This record gives sequence, structure tokens and C-alpha cells, in this order.
Amino acid sequence: MRDVIRVAALLMVLALAVFGAPVKVQLGGRVMELPLQQYVAAVLAGEAGVFRSDEALKAMAVVARTYAVRMRGRHADEGFDLCATTHCQRVDPDGVTPRLRRIADATVGELLWYRGKLAFTPYSLDCGGRTEDAGAVWPDESAPYLKSHPDEYCVRAGTSEWRWAGDGERIGAALRRQGLRAPAQLRGVRVTERTGSRRARELELEGDGAVRVAAGAFRFAIGRELGWNMLRSDWFDAEAGGGKIAFTGRGSGHGVGLCQVGAGRMGLDGHGYREILAYYFPGTEVGASARGFEWQRMSGDGIALYTTQPSRDAGVLAAATRALRADLQRTGWTAPPEIEIRVYPDAQGFRDATGEPGWVAAYAHGTRVEMQPVADTGKILRHELMHVLLEWQAAPALPLWFREGLVEYLSGAVVASGAARIPSDSDLRQTQEPARARRAYGEAAAAVAELAKHYGETALLGWVKSGIPSSASRPPANSK
Repeated sequence: MRDVIRVAALLMVLALAVFGAPVKVQLGGRVMELPLQQYVAAVLAGEAGVFRSDEALKAMAVVARTYAVRMRGRHADEGFDLCATTHCQRVDPDGVTPRLRRIADATVGELLWYRGKLAFTPYSLDCGGRTEDAGAVWPDESAPYLKSHPDEYCVRAGTSEWRWAGDGERIGAALRRQGLRAPAQLRGVRVTERTGSRRARELELEGDGAVRVAAGAFRFAIGRELGWNMLRSDWFDAEAGGGKIAFTGRGSGHGVGLCQVGAGRMGLDGHGYREILAYYFPGTEVGASARGFEWQRMSGDGIALYTTQPSRDAGVLAAATRALRADLQRTGWTAPPEIEIRVYPDAQGFRDATGEPGWVAAYAHGTRVEMQPVADTGKILRHELMHVLLEWQAAPALPLWFREGLVEYLSGAVVASGAARIPSDSDLRQTQEPARARRAYGEAAAAVAELAKHYGETALLGWVKSGIPSSASRPPANSK
């Protein structure tokens, strides 16, 4: 029931492999492979110490898993996928408890999706009562589901306020060691620009001259040199006096995405993990396969076409109508009341939603055809619609090889050379080896072609409903 792309498609085969592939993590100076579930549990041990409710932990598990799958290969040039620090996600394999393993298993395979693509799922400890816009921290990140909004749960949990005062000379030296410019005698820091959530975006360093610096770069330099508990977030004011520069602020971390303090409060208040995810990532959907496509329906004669790009796929409906008409005319079969065709926006969306590899162009199941956006639409549609028609009237015990072979034969597939053979069901169903699949489909088509020579096509079409007679249960010649 799969239409196979026969040109250079191996470049796309299993681009994500399986979402559950091991994660290569640099930990303690060495690279180790962790199964995805074990990795998620280790992230919970490293990042989720504030959670007391299972539901908040489940939300964090989905967030951590999605982040790992989406960001896999972030450190590929260094020979691993993700680091074990807050640059990626903190990982603590030794801190995994039976409870954390149970939480990871309770959400196994679940990922967060937005319009058919993996969502970007950052998180921080404490948003200070208002989350930050993703674009304020990552200007190139397009994430409309990560807009700044008030967080009532973080406020109710008692968001933290903090204060730190540092010596100007010491702060200036720390900045220079991190490659930032700073006045020789740093005497003050002034916030010159803020984000929509009131966090500092740009600072002016005052001293012997003035220097402008990004607030995020300033905070990271202080964190790396003097400790991460000094400037806990970019939401601060600064005041100079008595030879010191005093910072007062709120929250901890960048504030984008899930706020762990707020999520923890939601869990204690009885909210489920899906509600927590919907609050911090509005518009996203939880699932093991791609979700959230913005389908638009186009109706035809017995066919409903769903697409995310109507202008691109406008001709598919007409091609499907022609293909269905031709298939019905040749077979004399009846069609279901409505056939649904879904054309995915791209090859990756098709793979993520259906679980099919990239070399599969389309896939029919029941009365639905799911397909990639491909050039040879007419040929592929005729093949898959033939599958839909056959399955609509097929006898329950009709062998898989006969179903697949008859569709290949009726669709004009090139019959495999040599002896006609009946392939195994496992060869026909597997999707890991394209050559093996093509060989199996070819053998099935050749077996049906032999039957057609001996009994005629009309007889074969009748067998779909009545079943293959025992006298013709195998090809009459060259069968094994």
C-alpha cells in the first residue's frame, strides 16, 4: 500500500531515523550514548528538582524529549549531539530515581508539535511572573507560540526577587576576560533598552567613556566568571553607590517557554501535564507523530483533498478525479462514499506524521491516501486510489501478496524479470530496506501477471471479492 519513489530518494531515508534513537552526550569529558528514555530521565534529574507533582514532571519530560529530538546534532562538529550543561540540558544519570524513570515511561514517545513540525521548547527556572518572547532571546527563532505573557501561577508560587552588589573593577575585569569591552574604570551600569516583558536588552557601561553591551552577553559573562547566582536573569535594575554596583531583579533564567516555578504550581493545583504544556506553549499539540497541520479542504466528485498549500496543490484534486474515474472504469468496482487525500507540506512532515521513510511517496490505508508533495502526481494517485478501491471490496482473507501484486499489475508496474515468486508478508511490509521492498513488490506483480495470463484479468478482479480459488492459489508457472 505504499508508492515507492524510485529516484535519488535515499538521500531522505529516515532523516530522523527513529525519534527514539540514542542521544550522544558529552558528560564528564567523555561522550556516551544514552537511550532517549534514559536521557529524558537523566534530564529530569538534572533540571527538574523544583517539581513536587507528577504532572509537572510529565510536562517537563515532554519538553526535554522534544528539545533533545529537535536539537539533536547541535554539537555534531564536536562529535556528539548535546552537551550536559545548561547550554543544552543538564544531565545527571546518577541522579535518576525510580520515580523519574516512571515519569519518563509515562510519556514515552510524546513530543510537542506546532503546525506539523517539532516545537522549540526552551524552559527556565523562574520567569518572574511574566514569560519572555522567544524573539527577544533568539532573534532568528520563529516561534509564534512563544510570546511573552503574564504567568499567574509563577506569581502565586511566590516568584523570587534577588539582589547582588559587585565591585565595578571586578565586574569590568570579568567582562574583559570574556571578550567584552568595558571601561577601564567601570563605575555604573545603566539599562538603555528593554524588551516587551521589561527585561534588559541593552546596557551602557559607564566609566572612563561609555560602552554599549547586550544585556544577555553581560549576564553570561558574569555567570561564567563570578557565578550564576549573581545576575540570575535579565530582569533587573542597576544602581551605583559606595564603590559598588547594585543589581536588583526578579526571576531566574531567560524566561522563555516553560517556567518551572509556574508549572510546578499548576501541577500542585491539579492541572494535568497537557494543560501545563498548553499554557506555556499555546497552539502546540502533544503526540508521537506530527500534529497541528493547518489543513484546508477542497471538495471534488467523491474526493476530499486536504492541503496546507492550496495554490500549490490545486491540480491534485483534478488529477485524483481523473485517476479514480480510470480505475473504476477498468475494474468495475464500487467506490467508497468519499475518499480523503492528504498532501503534506513537505517530505519531513509526511515522514513525521505517518512514520513512513522518505523513499515512500504515498501511503493508502482505509479510505485515506497520504502523500508527499511529488512531481508525478497522476501516476502515484492512480496507484494509491486503486489500493483504496481494492480494499473497499476485498475479501477479508485475500492474501497480501495478491492485493499488492494486483495493484502493481493494474497500475502498469514493471514486472520483475525472472521467475514469478510469492514474496513474504514481512518483505512487503518492511520499510527499512528500499531495494528489498521494490523486489518484493516486483515479485508480487510478476506472480499476478502469471495468473492474469492463465485466467484473464476479469477473473482476477472477481477474486478480490470472492477470494482466490484453491486451484489458483499460486501462479500456474515458475512459482516456488
